[in-house]
Amino acid sequence: MADTDSGEKAPRAAQRDLLDCTRGYTPLPGIPDEFLDPEGQPREVWTRFFDAFSTLTPGEIERRFASADQHMRDAGVTYRAPGDAADRSWPLSHLPLLIDEAEWKQISEGVAQRAELLEQILRDLYGEGRLIAEGALPAAAVAGSAEYLRSVCGVTPPGGQYLNLYAADIGRGPDGRWWVLNDRTQAPSGAGYALENRLVLSRALTNLYTSMNVERVAPFFEAFRDSLRAIADRDEPRIGLLTPGNSSETYSEHATLARYLGFLLVEGDDLAVSEDRLHVRTVAGLKRLDVLLRRIDSNFLDPLELDARSMLGVPGLIDVI
Repeated sequence: MADTDSGEKAPRAAQRDLLDCTRGYTPLPGIPDEFLDPEGQPREVWTRFFDAFSTLTPGEIERRFASADQHMRDAGVTYRAPGDAADRSWPLSHLPLLIDEAEWKQISEGVAQRAELLEQILRDLYGEGRLIAEGALPAAAVAGSAEYLRSVCGVTPPGGQYLNLYAADIGRGPDGRWWVLNDRTQAPSGAGYALENRLVLSRALTNLYTSMNVERVAPFFEAFRDSLRAIADRDEPRIGLLTPGNSSETYSEHATLARYLGFLLVEGDDLAVSEDRLHVRTVAGLKRLDVLLRRIDSNFLDPLELDARSMLGVPGLIDVI
């Protein structure tokens, strides 16, 4: 997009240009559209977005998006798709998906309810086992799952929480409602990328984030950090984020989360079990590690108790949970 403007364009003229740009936009038949409502009119949340967006000249838009892309490259935000040998730059979407407050409230409440259900299922499967005893879940399905960790049956995790981080893939169905497409409880990815997206776009489109009163993501990360700190039995706990290392396709996200949350980014070789506690190796010797947030699959955590082939975990880790 070339910068051909000699000055700032009047908002009303810019709005007309935006309407011209979207005039040929046609939703797919029979599929709910994110931009247009059933009557073919722009949804209110998008109207407010364009009202703020239209105050920017084409040249300014181009400069801001180029700056955002450059920040992503400078920050080293990458991912690796299945089958790739090399990392790719994270594909920042310049125009975010907009969800209005009422719809987001419904989504967040539904996802929170689903997370609580999964928490209760895990609590029962590794505790009383009533779901199997009463026939609500087939014993063969649970016992035959490679994800079921017999080594920790009967073990209550510190803080009593079995599911510390949960993610859901969601999509809008043909009826216009949001559906959960996939539950992710095994060291789910995404939070770090969402954080980077928000940090970059909030700088690039400051006026939009201010005028539209966008929901902040910082409270989520603060609450998550506080919940992990509360697990420890001392006031200033040392918390680590366990990563497989740069061989992981989402390693840059691990680094982002550790940096933002103030955690140590550690690999299995950085840790050791000694005197019934987990420690991190430092130049000054072993230092107590109070809480460990894992970003590796649970089967790889302890080669003594779980998968003996694992080179990512810590021998004896299960014994100090």
